[in-house]
Amino acid sequence: MADRKDIMFACVHNAGRSQMAAAFFNKHKHRDDIKGISAGTNPATSVHEVVRDIMLEKGIDLSNIQPVLLTPELAGTVSTIITMGCGETCPYVPGVKIVDWQITDPKNKSFDEAKEIRDEIEERIIKFINDNDL
Repeated sequence: MADRKDIMFACVHNAGRSQMAAAFFNKHKHRDDIKGISAGTNPATSVHEVVRDIMLEKGIDLSNIQPVLLTPELAGTVSTIITMGCGETCPYVPGVKIVDWQITDPKNKSFDEAKEIRDEIEERIIKFINDNDL
């Protein structure tokens, strides 16, 4: 357990919030020995189009990213899981810290609404990195 360092960002479809969070975490983190990963309890077939578009504005290309199923085994490889709306369906893993962020799902939102969600996620990620010296 002591070697678990990575941070998982989880939501239901792994097609919006958690993908943005993992991408921003990997962009802004200071440490090379840790990475952000993302998964969903009921993964979509692809990242939402609006999410791909708004992330391109930030220089992050999610077009080749495939949503991943959040399994207890995958959750057991990380030190922290930050959930974003998966609620009861997010797995409980002994020894893994769970943090819940209530963030609106960008699915079916307008471009401008999705950008607001993106910017909120990026601000939270930067604060999380700074607060935890990551």
